[in-house]
Amino acid sequence: MADENTSAAHGDGTPSDVVHVGTVDYEKVSDDYLDKRQLKKGAAGWILLAGLGVSYVISGDFAGWNFGLEQGGFGGLLIATLLMAVMYTCMVLGVAELSSAIPTAGGGYGFARRAMGPLGGFLTGTAILLEYAIAPVAIAIFIGAYVGELFGLDGPLVYAAFYIVFIGIHLVGVGEALKIMLVITAIAATALLVFILGMIPHFDFANLTDIAVNESAAGANPFLPEGYVGIWAAIPFAMWFFLAIEGVPLAAEETRNPARDMPRGIITAMMILLVFGGLILVLAPGGSSAELMKNHGAPLVGALQHAYGESAIIVTFVNVAGLAGLIASFFSIIYAYSRQMFALSRAGYLPKWLSVTSKHKVPVMALIVPGVLGFLLSLTGEGDLMITIAVFGATISYAMMMLSHIILRRKEPEMERPYRTPGGIFTTGIAMVLALVALASTFVVSREAAMWSAAFYAVMVAYFVFYSRHHLVARAPEEEFAAIARAEAELK
Repeated sequence: MADENTSAAHGDGTPSDVVHVGTVDYEKVSDDYLDKRQLKKGAAGWILLAGLGVSYVISGDFAGWNFGLEQGGFGGLLIATLLMAVMYTCMVLGVAELSSAIPTAGGGYGFARRAMGPLGGFLTGTAILLEYAIAPVAIAIFIGAYVGELFGLDGPLVYAAFYIVFIGIHLVGVGEALKIMLVITAIAATALLVFILGMIPHFDFANLTDIAVNESAAGANPFLPEGYVGIWAAIPFAMWFFLAIEGVPLAAEETRNPARDMPRGIITAMMILLVFGGLILVLAPGGSSAELMKNHGAPLVGALQHAYGESAIIVTFVNVAGLAGLIASFFSIIYAYSRQMFALSRAGYLPKWLSVTSKHKVPVMALIVPGVLGFLLSLTGEGDLMITIAVFGATISYAMMMLSHIILRRKEPEMERPYRTPGGIFTTGIAMVLALVALASTFVVSREAAMWSAAFYAVMVAYFVFYSRHHLVARAPEEEFAAIARAEAELK
């Protein structure tokens, strides 16, 4: 790791506790440092990974996407969803390559660290952490709405109960948690299939365009009731059909064969999500009313109630099983934020005590700390605001990951890539441009959410610049990948 900027000893010749590399400092750590920060190896194959990918996202089919109808009407949301489907498909193909080549728990942070150095890695990892810490907050609020439909109980007690129970399950162990998650996801997918089949007979094109037209908006018509700007404003909610699929690589260190299983798992998950998202987008408002759907807390339940009546068996079934869909995403994104925080902490970018693992090989504090903060944020009850904040972090990370793919293709063309992205940098270039468009859309929907997100980001960057870059850990896997690449470049 030594270069002209590296110092490994004090002036008196005694060993130093710090190694200087470029603009960062690596602290020496004890021999058992990594032993206290171990994840369970071989817990997941490609089927579990595909299930994890669907699980991350499936709540977006049950609630959240419909707020885009209020922003842009059916036409605006449809066009926004098509754009985001292209972005996510291209991004998933890029992430499949990166995750097979750099299989660490850091996911996007690890990719960007290899391509753009410590600052690039930290910026990407922080954006992912913002997305995954906030997304469960929105989902908890939507869970409250579905529980309210079933039992008339909503609010802080519901949010607290779900955070406590599902963080508790994760503390037992990853293998058990992923298997439970797969069962819950299967129940949720069954609910979506029942909903789809139940709404087909009630579909009417007229229902898609029953939102009042805003005559003052440029280009406004029944298809685009808020005009062209409605397309832009609907993008954050269109993303809810796919948001968090990129979290699959966070399970790399717990996967049996990441080079083979990562691409297979994440691509399979994306194909399933494209089908579900398209059908829900058309059939929920088309079988009931776009006006009814645009701000409904439990849109699939509302659509079925409109079609079959409030006491119909199908309504109760989809409400109960739909709750499973929200739980699946809530459950799995808790896993995602803990692994991202674990990786950043293990490498020294965040306080190191956050990455210590238990006898069950799970990072206890990385599960608990974001959970406590998430519960406090859920007390706002602002699900749509939380979606916008999560999207802000997500879009930054998407652009950074796709830029990493492009840089590594240019900088390290001979790097071993068990899977290669079809279309190469053209594919990831499309995803990067659309991610920047999506980032800009958050300011259209809610400047307040975008500014709060930016403030969080600024605090984290300040922490890196003034503290954590002087306390990194060279032996962390993501840092070792970068060190190996640097050594190979020096040899050449």
